[in-house]
Amino acid sequence: MADTEQTLRGKVALVAGGTRGAGRGIAVQLGARGATVYVSGRSTTGKRSEYDRPETIEETAALVTAAGGHGIAVVADHLVSEEVAALVRRIDSEQGRLDVLVNDIWGGELLFEWESTVWEHDLDKGLRLMRLAVETHAITSHHALPLLLRGPGGLVVEMTDGTAEYNASRYRVSFFYDIAKSAVLRMAFALGHELGPRGATAVALTPGWLRSEMMLEHFGVSEANWRDALEKVPHFGISETPAYVGRAVAALAADPEVSRWNGQSLSSGQLARVYGFTDLDGSRPDAWRYMVEVQDPDRPADTTGYR
Repeated sequence: MADTEQTLRGKVALVAGGTRGAGRGIAVQLGARGATVYVSGRSTTGKRSEYDRPETIEETAALVTAAGGHGIAVVADHLVSEEVAALVRRIDSEQGRLDVLVNDIWGGELLFEWESTVWEHDLDKGLRLMRLAVETHAITSHHALPLLLRGPGGLVVEMTDGTAEYNASRYRVSFFYDIAKSAVLRMAFALGHELGPRGATAVALTPGWLRSEMMLEHFGVSEANWRDALEKVPHFGISETPAYVGRAVAALAADPEVSRWNGQSLSSGQLARVYGFTDLDGSRPDAWRYMVEVQDPDRPADTTGYR
């Protein structure tokens, strides 16, 4: 990328939960714009988290640097207040500023049960999911926002699944999952009220059907041959790479008028139309419009006009 395009050079971001999936995509795309990106999480080269997956924060940080930014991996369990406080102190000591906070901590893929009622769902797993999805975001914001507010124009991105409009009228997976994702949407709304008058912006952001490492593995495909999965899951044709939502965050972070979005719920497909970015293949998937108009009404899979 040309230096003239490195619009986030000198900016500092924290992608909390940037080990894999959307978090990794966001960290890398912020790096591609020239940002210094702290990547925090529990999966490291020396120790795996409960996911027991191979992706690490060190890998993500290296990808950030390779993309043109400066990636810094920091081990932190975002349920442990002291560890998050130490992370923020380190950023302050090393950079003296924080311009972008992305709350992408999740960790619930192995915990939720599809269409399982609250009385049938494993209670320990459900409560663990709630802690990982909600409490982590609150702890991170508590410690990081004073540093972010030290300078004008800060941005907080609360990552979730589904827009506020979509989730308001639809049951999402199960009791615990539904509540967790809706709570994060409300967090962005509340933060918008608290940050807006202080010169910062908060938004909720959702990717569409994400071709994360776990999703590709689930379908037995890779990014190179992901379309092979369409034979069994035709609607997967609307899916997008983690880079797409990453470019959405980078566009928001570079927008001098980002405050126009304060407190709102946004999607990668929606922002692509506004800012003009594309996914890696040059397309602009609009998954949430597709969900409403094609997938939910059980119409035949056809992404024409949706990507």
